[in-house]
Amino acid sequence: MTLLNRRIFLRGAACSMAAHPFVTTVTLAGSDGGRPLGDHRLIVVILRGAMDGLDVVQPLADPDFARLRPNLGTGIGTLPLDGFFGLHPGLADLMPLWTAGELGFVHATSTPYRDKRSHFDGQDLLEAGTGMDAAIGTQRDGWLNRMLQAVPGLTAETAFAVGREAVPLLNGAAPVMNWAPDQKLDLSAQSRLLMDHIYHDDELFRQAATEAADLAAELGEARMGEGMEPTAKSRGAKLADVNALVDFAADRLLEETRIAAFSLSGWDTHRRQEGAITTPLARLQQVILRLKSALGPEVWGKTTLLAMTEFGRTAAENGSRGTDHGTAGAMVLAGGALRGQRVLGEWPGLSEAALYDRRDLMPTSDVRSWAGHAMRSAYGFDRNVIERAIFPGVTLGEDPGLLR
Repeated sequence: MTLLNRRIFLRGAACSMAAHPFVTTVTLAGSDGGRPLGDHRLIVVILRGAMDGLDVVQPLADPDFARLRPNLGTGIGTLPLDGFFGLHPGLADLMPLWTAGELGFVHATSTPYRDKRSHFDGQDLLEAGTGMDAAIGTQRDGWLNRMLQAVPGLTAETAFAVGREAVPLLNGAAPVMNWAPDQKLDLSAQSRLLMDHIYHDDELFRQAATEAADLAAELGEARMGEGMEPTAKSRGAKLADVNALVDFAADRLLEETRIAAFSLSGWDTHRRQEGAITTPLARLQQVILRLKSALGPEVWGKTTLLAMTEFGRTAAENGSRGTDHGTAGAMVLAGGALRGQRVLGEWPGLSEAALYDRRDLMPTSDVRSWAGHAMRSAYGFDRNVIERAIFPGVTLGEDPGLLR
């Protein structure tokens, strides 16, 4: 696939590539023989397409959850976490990590991005790590690269991307390299249709296009739209892609590499979310489990993984049994260094008055502060470096004790 200028392409494609399942990137950064970052590994996973945190970590004890989601909020198959939240069954194989304290979540969290709910503006702000005071898209470096800039003696180890340029999270003055594995371009059941691109912001035409796509699918004339049930073959192919990606990253992390940034797409679930979310959940689960296995107990015990998304999704499901772009969402935390078995963050509730703009989960924390606390605990950064250089304008607040 030809490398495309991100900005030029986005404006015409709206939601499509932001949530595309085959657009997957991994970036790695290493240190020299002096190991200025020590032995701790930090892995950041960008979940492109806006993961629905309310589906992944379900607030089953909130009385408004089932009302807002009559089809998605039934709690069927969810696994109890702490008496209030339940875990989506698509991540069931991670429950042993939860029990071992190697899995956790942050709920009702968001970047400072508000209101317009554009995938790419949201992703720009997430990866730039700035506030809304900076013009979206003008930041030239990402927050993880700025972290590397704060550490003397680093060398570029490896960076590789599938289908696009390297993760903007690691753009900047700190040196990185790009590597692209051979990978088949697969437009899966999760891929966006052209009609979805054109009519995304037009509710009337989008509904008509949705009905037409459903009719065509029923007649066997097309497999159209996001939310179609993925086949076992397509799921297997995507997990094989994830395995190759993780194996390469783990091999480097066992050597001099200390920082890895993954990009996993496919989270834009406007239609038939119950089926649409299964493949991205399986891929995220596979990343975590395969990393744990490949790194081994010693290195996994020094590893922290942070998975974050550009924004959450609407509190209420839509007429297509999916969800639309929202505001606050959830982070997924994993690793042997984590003090897990917790759902962190202040829960705001789902009553109409408690929602942001009366439609979205209200943000009660900033994703940047959680990332800042993780890197401070792992690498000993001074609070001022994080608040002024890495995440300019963020206030870290009280230390939540993320790591052991």
